[in-house]
This record gives sequence, C-alpha cells and structure tokens, in this order.
Amino acid sequence: MLKGFKDFIMQGNVIDLAVAVVIGTAFASIVDAFTSAIINPLIALLGGDKEVGFAVQLLDNNPETVMNFGMLITAIINFLLVAAIIYFALVAPMNKMKEAAAKRKGIEAPASDNDLLVEIRDLLAGRPLTHPSAPESPSSNS
Repeated sequence: MLKGFKDFIMQGNVIDLAVAVVIGTAFASIVDAFTSAIINPLIALLGGDKEVGFAVQLLDNNPETVMNFGMLITAIINFLLVAAIIYFALVAPMNKMKEAAAKRKGIEAPASDNDLLVEIRDLLAGRPLTHPSAPESPSSNS
C-alpha cells in the first residue's frame, strides 16, 4: 500500500500540481495586496461616507449590517487579474509550445469543436463526410 502511494506522489503530474498550488497561492496574495492597497481606496472614493466608503449601513451603530459593495468589486477585480495573468503567463504560452511541438512532429492539429459537431451531424444524417475547410452544402431545416 505504501509503495502505491509513493509511486502516486512521485509522478510528475502530482509534483507539478503541488508547485502550481504554492505559486498560485503566493501570486494570489500579491494580487490581493494590490487590490486591497490600491483598488479598494479608489473604489471607496465612489462612496459618500468616509467611514464605510462604497457601502451602505442598514442599521446605525451596527457594523454587522454594512453591505460593502467595494469589497465585492475588489473581489471581482482580484479574480479577473489572477485569471488574466494565469492565462497570459501560463495557458497561452503552453498552447503555443504544444502547437510548435505538434508542427515539428508533423502531427495535425486537433479538429475544433465545430468541426467535430459537423462530422457527428453528417454521420447521424447518413451523409458523406465533408472536409472542415470545404464549404458546407446547404442543409434543409427539419
């Protein structure tokens, strides 16, 4: 049982995932600090009250009844920044590397979802398959 666990842990995917989680957590704290220190004060300027910023206090003298819209906007900006940076720093370059490796090996790029759906539709209809780059014949609406 311990050998199986050791083999699982030593797989490259598990180690890569652990590194990604650690880096992602550290990066999220950087983005959180940026949004808390810079974006939050800017959003608070939109509010009218100096104490609650861009928020509404439902009951006076009860801080538990504050609806903080600035915090929500900050969380959305935080998410969008992390998602954009992960996409442009990791996902897009990795896709380019995969495409380049496939070209070097002479492997054809995988068909798009639309091409696969057209192929499935043609198979179900009993029609001959059309090449994805060929113009489609007009189909009848049933």
